[in-house]
Amino acid sequence: MTYNIALIKGDGIGPEITAAAVRVLGLIGKKYGHDFNFHEAAAGGRAIDEHGIPLPPQTIDICKKSDAVLLGAVGGPKWDTLPGHLRPERALLGLRKELGLFANLRPAALYPSLSAACPLRADIAAAGIDMVIVRELTGGMYYGDRGRRMSEGGEEAYDTECYSASEIERIGRTAFELASKRQNRLVSIDKANVLESSRLWREVIHALSAQYPQVELTDMLVDNAAMQLIRNPAQFDVIVTGNMFGDILSDEASMLTGSIGLLPSASVGAGRGGLFEPIHGSAPDIAGQNKANPIATILSAAMMLRYAFGLDREAGAVEDAVSGVLLEGARTADILGAGSGPALTTDAMTDAILAKI
Repeated sequence: MTYNIALIKGDGIGPEITAAAVRVLGLIGKKYGHDFNFHEAAAGGRAIDEHGIPLPPQTIDICKKSDAVLLGAVGGPKWDTLPGHLRPERALLGLRKELGLFANLRPAALYPSLSAACPLRADIAAAGIDMVIVRELTGGMYYGDRGRRMSEGGEEAYDTECYSASEIERIGRTAFELASKRQNRLVSIDKANVLESSRLWREVIHALSAQYPQVELTDMLVDNAAMQLIRNPAQFDVIVTGNMFGDILSDEASMLTGSIGLLPSASVGAGRGGLFEPIHGSAPDIAGQNKANPIATILSAAMMLRYAFGLDREAGAVEDAVSGVLLEGARTADILGAGSGPALTTDAMTDAILAKI
């Protein structure tokens, strides 16, 4: 099979980590008989420098014509003083909207070989952490009405949380389908004791659950969920929640695994395709130094193989290779523990993963 991939290297360490993922995909293609064709496009800070805007029309066109998008990371202090609509991060919001990517899938799993890196107590970490957070991406406060106005107290700002029943149903269905392929457990997180949008969220999710009787559904308020992720993360398998809550909770969950340098993500829609990227930032302080951990981007490529192309065997080969090198003690600087070392470079870690495939 031949697959066309839009490659957005991004800013900071983006070019280095995407290069690692491209190498891995090249070997997978050679081993399993696929051709992966990459079409480079600019977004984020690089696009601002080259085109004056974070998401040029030609980038959108390349992404829409491709079978999937692989992205490194965008942003950095160089562009922090720009107005909101010109910030590099606006490229991500724009791509999600243009490509119809309403669901963000964020796995958070603690590798047994890295249990010492988990910031939780050893007994909590030993119980195991293996969850996927399904975050709604194109609704809620991030896309609602916003602005500033004058009031009796002076200037005030407002951001509106708004969800339709159809938006909730489609993200809920994504989560139920995923839960049915895992442990048949789904936790829906909201703030229904205060917010009307959360009350509608809960009503729609409950109505949808009748179509998935095999999946055990639990409701949880977001403040309790934040506590439970620290107290007992083993209780979670699949989580579904709105845009704002998902943004915060998925970052909290990521820290339980020892390093955000390990964690991939997928943004998907109603059909095949999607945008695949590591959850970490562009790390400009180590850019160009061959120090970045490529694992999150390599695992994002594995998610692309599985969710965009339906290549489960190939995705498993990549995931097994990553698990294998970690089990053998391969470490980049961000996951280097006491008594281990030396730290591998970006290229050396990629080489080790390639050798395992």
